[in-house]
Amino acid sequence: MTRHRRLSALTALLLAAGALAVPPTASAHEPPAPQSPYADVLDLHGTPAAAEPGDDEDNNPITVFADRGAWHAYALPKAGDTDAYGGFSGPLYIAQEYPWWLSKSFSRIRLTEDGRTLDLAAGGTPRFTSLPGRLLQSYDLGHGLSLTLELRFATDRSALVRAEVRNTGPARRTLGADWTGSLLRPAGQPMHDAPSLTATGSGVGVDFAKVRKTWDYLTDGTERFEVTHKDPVRTTVDGDSYRTEATALVTLAPGASHSFDWTESYTFTDAERTREQAQVRDVLNHPAHVVSAGDDRWRGYVAGVTRGVPADRRRTAVKSLETLVTNWRGAAGQIKHDGITPSISYKWFTGGIWAWDTWKQAVGTARFAPDLAESQIRSMFDWQIRPDSTTRPQDAGMIPDVIFYNDPARGGGNWNERNSKPPLAGWAVWEVYEKSGDKAFLREMYPKLAAYQAWWYRNRDHDHNGLAEYGATVDPANDSPEEQRQAAAWESGMDNAPRFDASLGTSVVANHAADGTLLGYSLNQESVDLNAYLAADQGYLARIADALGRGADADKWKKRSADTASAVRRTMFDPADGWFHDTGLGTGALLTARGRGIEGAVPLWTGTASKAQARAVRDKLTDPAEFATTVPFPTVSKSSPYFAPTRYWRGPVWFDQAYFALGGLRRYGYGKEANALTDQLLTHASGLSGNGPIMENYDPTTGAPLNSPNFSWSAALLLPMLTRDK
Repeated sequence: MTRHRRLSALTALLLAAGALAVPPTASAHEPPAPQSPYADVLDLHGTPAAAEPGDDEDNNPITVFADRGAWHAYALPKAGDTDAYGGFSGPLYIAQEYPWWLSKSFSRIRLTEDGRTLDLAAGGTPRFTSLPGRLLQSYDLGHGLSLTLELRFATDRSALVRAEVRNTGPARRTLGADWTGSLLRPAGQPMHDAPSLTATGSGVGVDFAKVRKTWDYLTDGTERFEVTHKDPVRTTVDGDSYRTEATALVTLAPGASHSFDWTESYTFTDAERTREQAQVRDVLNHPAHVVSAGDDRWRGYVAGVTRGVPADRRRTAVKSLETLVTNWRGAAGQIKHDGITPSISYKWFTGGIWAWDTWKQAVGTARFAPDLAESQIRSMFDWQIRPDSTTRPQDAGMIPDVIFYNDPARGGGNWNERNSKPPLAGWAVWEVYEKSGDKAFLREMYPKLAAYQAWWYRNRDHDHNGLAEYGATVDPANDSPEEQRQAAAWESGMDNAPRFDASLGTSVVANHAADGTLLGYSLNQESVDLNAYLAADQGYLARIADALGRGADADKWKKRSADTASAVRRTMFDPADGWFHDTGLGTGALLTARGRGIEGAVPLWTGTASKAQARAVRDKLTDPAEFATTVPFPTVSKSSPYFAPTRYWRGPVWFDQAYFALGGLRRYGYGKEANALTDQLLTHASGLSGNGPIMENYDPTTGAPLNSPNFSWSAALLLPMLTRDK
């Protein structure tokens, strides 16, 4: 991972099939509802103190909840934080590419009786609970009144909040309701650039100015956050604060209840806002149907991720599910299809979609939402370079490293076409197809995958020997050999791994077409993981061609895959140390002095290794002095002189590489060892069995969490690891 970096009608809503629903608040004559087994799999409690969410590492310390691809999210108050009672923390909204808190709690409900404000904590400490697909708050107001708040997402741009007040006492009660909230202003932002409040006939709106701070805050001035109430209300605004009051009192007979319903919508453009207003009317006219459809959808999600998972691991599976869904972003800006971002919790990973993240995330997502898995693959292929490109025709077939809401023409600084990412797309497409059975998706993707393969060998095989190199594109940012080397390391996905150190001899060479056209740059080494991935990708293309009835194509791809695998076996394995290594470009020399990296296990996952080679690699993977550390599979062997357990790709454990290593062991018959190492990983990686977030990576010696919390590809590949698949 490089660090630079609809609903149109209610009928459509109902077709989107659920939360493991806890029954509604019990009446005085019903026993309490049982606690859900999947309550609070993540700690979603906290109230922001400032608009900017990041700590010193640009991580948001409050984990949030979103759904349906919404670009805003919420958390729960903490018990005892009485100033936050009656509302949900936030929202956290994404200013195109960066997360910001709009408010501590934008819509806090207050109930009154005879002019007296009712104490939400009068009957004891409230319960604040996250459940699959919704956030829940339960208050006992004393004297026979209770209040339940539920927040779930109704569309890709709107959350539905239902506040049900119930009279369980013997007397009739007449209540009033109002809502208050205040804005958190981004520090250092001029008043005329900051969000501002506007009263509306049905609630309150927030308008945003046009702000183009490339590395911090991006808005066009067309964004809108809007609260719409079902019941008649009137609103007054006072600077950065507002008050919305229900125009009618509510009278509750004994045993009766009333639900105050409202939506909270965040849209980017006028067209989105117009569309959303129609959908909000549908939602508020039929809130019970929205709830039922959402619960059905989340029930299906939970069933998908827990199928085949041992009972003691199912909460971890649901944690993975919630992580992926919260990181789901609907189509917006230059993101043309719904995709999944790496993490809403880390500033630089919030508003973009990376290529190899997407391939891995799609494999996990397909277990519960194959349509979403297909969509996120499309989100990257939407930007596959075409032969008629006016800026880089020489890169036809390439998939960019990362796309964001803004491309460079719109002033985006995070978009990156300096390099691509490892070729795992064929694997992703096939894995999704196995879950969906959607042959039309295979037909759509097949020519695009073939074009991507062609690009690798046209632009990244410097000596035309059938073994490719990581490299860099002809791009304004790649304006020096050092920038080209850095982009090539990014292309591997293992940015700062020792094998790419300039001090150890890594440099770049230029690649030219037959007519002299500069095509790009290659590292002066042929990488074992890249070529094993290419062999696997060719194998998946053979499967896809066969499924589509293209027998001749299938035979061609099978032969290419066999030839690539043979070249890796013959040239990239060192019998002396029992490991696969990169080799020097032109010399074929094994680069063993750079130490053993986890990339040497990839030929087992892809089926490229011989049985004898796999046995030797198995010995290293199961050795505590090598790769069987406290949390197994560090990116650099513990015995390496370059091992650094907390330095990104120089030692920390990444779950994608653990997945590949475990799958490789199983592929060659070492299931017992793989199961033991899986248990070791799940036991020692911090937070997996509790309510902590799933991290980007972990310290292999202690299991301590490192880097970005709530990380998507870790969550996605945990799912098959929990079932011990592949």
